[in-house]
Amino acid sequence: MISRDEIVTYLNNTLGLAATKGDDGPCNGLQVQGVSEVRRIGLAVDACLEAYERAVAAGCQMLVVHHKLIWGSGVTSITERMHEHVSFLMRHGLNLYGSHLPLDMHPELGNNAQLAKLLGLGEAAPFGEYHGETIGFSGTLPQPLSPRELARRLGDALGGRPVVLEFGPAAICRVGIVSGGAADMLDQAVRAGLDAYITGEPMHFTYQLARELHANVIYLGHYHSETLGVRAVGQRLTERFGVENVFLDIAVPDTTWSIHEPNGV
Repeated sequence: MISRDEIVTYLNNTLGLAATKGDDGPCNGLQVQGVSEVRRIGLAVDACLEAYERAVAAGCQMLVVHHKLIWGSGVTSITERMHEHVSFLMRHGLNLYGSHLPLDMHPELGNNAQLAKLLGLGEAAPFGEYHGETIGFSGTLPQPLSPRELARRLGDALGGRPVVLEFGPAAICRVGIVSGGAADMLDQAVRAGLDAYITGEPMHFTYQLARELHANVIYLGHYHSETLGVRAVGQRLTERFGVENVFLDIAVPDTTWSIHEPNGV
């Protein structure tokens, strides 16, 4: 067993919560307090009842998520869905810790850093500005790949069924990565001279934008683009504190776009 507060302090410092700018900053960290001692930690992408239920069933005393329960400026009332979430967590003594932008942009444990590591990117550098923060990475693949082959490898590693837009170079060398809902940052990848842009979920207008900008885009699915960060956090906590960790894979179907194979994949 390890103290909850020791884990929370470590995560806050490691993820740099105090330096996070904008509305996302104040609501990262321990969101609902549970028991004081932790033996097993669950990791999930989303704060949802299914994740809480599975964490409790797995014997977890803490759940670390990327998509938090509390957003913006905080809680204005604890009623209806918020009441259902908070009452379940408190009834079972389950600590809920959330980290959104800090876990996207962390240079080692973050979703984008982990995706860059998965691809073995060389010359990795910060890329992608979001509300004054640089949250993604760009770099060079170990070997040139076609858009379809790159998408296939990512799909095999992460699950899901990537959406591919093949409007750019036939051979991809340099890529930019911003996980989640960052389709509207495609123009930054084009301005940076990258051969492909990798993100999470598609947006309707980006199909024609990619076509007109002669750009390759790979959409991994919002969920599948953001599983690696929490996994990395779990592994780090195991190494640091000796606690057990379990990843709760609760995939969300990507229904934001019905075009899954404009050029086949």
